[in-house]
Amino acid sequence: MKNSAIDYAVGLAGGVVYALSTAFTGSGLLGGLIGAGLAGSIIKGTRGTAIATILGFQTIIGAASQASTSAPSEPAVM
Repeated sequence: MKNSAIDYAVGLAGGVVYALSTAFTGSGLLGGLIGAGLAGSIIKGTRGTAIATILGFQTIIGAASQASTSAPSEPAVM
């Protein structure tokens, strides 16, 4: 239980760093890369690696889902 709580707290810290970084750099691919790199470098060891990997995955999934749900170019006829 103790290790899970520590992992949770480290994840929260990494998320805060990522959120602050993307607030300044944007949440696109480049901003996400900078945010993930910064969060992963602040959190050392395997936890930092995991955070950077998960944030990279999350960034590309978010970009792909935004591209697939973009607004249609023509209005729908009702």
